[in-house]
Amino acid sequence: MTARILIVDDMPANTRLLEAKLAAEYYQVSSARDGFEALEIARDWQPDLILLDVMMPGMDGYECCRQLKDDAVTLHIPVVMVTALGEPGERLRGLESGADDFLTKPVDYDTLMARVRSLVRLKRLLDEWRARGDTARALGLSTDRVLIPSIAGARALVVDDWDQSAQSIQDALAGDGVISAYARGCTEATRMTAAVNFDLLVINLSLADEDPLKLVSMLRASDATHETPLLLVGEPGEKDRILRGFELGANDWLVQPIDPHELRARARNQVRRKFYQDRLRSDLGTALEMALTDPLTGLYNQRYLRRHLSSLMDSGQGRQLAVLMVDVDHFKSVNDRYGHASGDRALRLIADSLRVNTRVFDSVARYGGEEFVVVMPSTGPAEAAAAAERLRLAIQEIEFNATAGMRIPLTVSVGVACTSITAALPEVLLQAADTALYDAKRNGRNRVEMARIAEAI
Repeated sequence: MTARILIVDDMPANTRLLEAKLAAEYYQVSSARDGFEALEIARDWQPDLILLDVMMPGMDGYECCRQLKDDAVTLHIPVVMVTALGEPGERLRGLESGADDFLTKPVDYDTLMARVRSLVRLKRLLDEWRARGDTARALGLSTDRVLIPSIAGARALVVDDWDQSAQSIQDALAGDGVISAYARGCTEATRMTAAVNFDLLVINLSLADEDPLKLVSMLRASDATHETPLLLVGEPGEKDRILRGFELGANDWLVQPIDPHELRARARNQVRRKFYQDRLRSDLGTALEMALTDPLTGLYNQRYLRRHLSSLMDSGQGRQLAVLMVDVDHFKSVNDRYGHASGDRALRLIADSLRVNTRVFDSVARYGGEEFVVVMPSTGPAEAAAAAERLRLAIQEIEFNATAGMRIPLTVSVGVACTSITAALPEVLLQAADTALYDAKRNGRNRVEMARIAEAI
């Protein structure tokens, strides 16, 4: 997996050494000598990861990281801060400035490459969601951009067989308003994650009687938890187990004894990233819903209707299926005499009536203008005719007042087409229903007409 990596360091020797290591793994590498140059390159080049030295003249790494995370163009780029300072306070300062990770010189290259692979994978996933969100905004389907959220109210699960250790983790998470639960082993954790959608899972690698790496693997394979952030807690001598956990899909780790401030900072980064991803996914779902529904009535639109009908046919459910084409009688006169606002109200009332008077597994769509379509699976001709008549009568009873005290009657003509023993093509079925609808119009309106069998085959 290749990626673009920006190295920011004022020491050329350090830069060359990192460049050589990363190039050997086929990463594309660029470099900057200070924070100012890094900000410019990051905006223009859009790297997949930034390795940022802390001690630099002019603008140190902390300030550079803050500016990267404050800029909507670069806030999504993962930042790993690299320094010769190993004090917990320095790590905490880097994480609170927005860094995704913190490495101490001399850099352990196994650890570095594990971090790089993990962060690049996550960055690519977020890039995909961001691109879809940008497309939705370009189409006018979404307006606001994602802001950095608070993590208060997030739900975490701590997996640890030592009560005191688990309690200290829960106490630290509570400082940011995170609501946490406690599982004493893998079996209990599996049961709890199946029942609750957690935003963070903290797993101690020192479980006495179970293999926590097996739990990591199971969680990553489960549909319910395969995207939930995993934060591992290990002993200083468990480097190999920690790296193995990373290969299995863990997102981050801490080493005992745990600094509660570092734990909170790492948890914040992981939960915020999850919230960011969830929001992008939600925006995409909203955009898709808007693309497939009619904004006036809230019904499905013609695009959805055609795809749904084709899907029913392809799945074999079209062997007994009815399509009702419903058209409002004399609707142009309503618009012409009382205005389009009144016409829109009439269409919404009719849409509501269609929605209420059809089954939960039927699909109702606005086909265009004053025309609606109802798709009824597992419905034969007799049932379809009865349903069409029921809908016609329900719409006829609608109380529609174009102006105060002036009730305007609303009626519809309905054309019904059904598949026969041999399932019809969607276009043929729709055309047959449309032809039956025109028969209803010619025969006096406010009536139901059935398509001839030959038209539905």
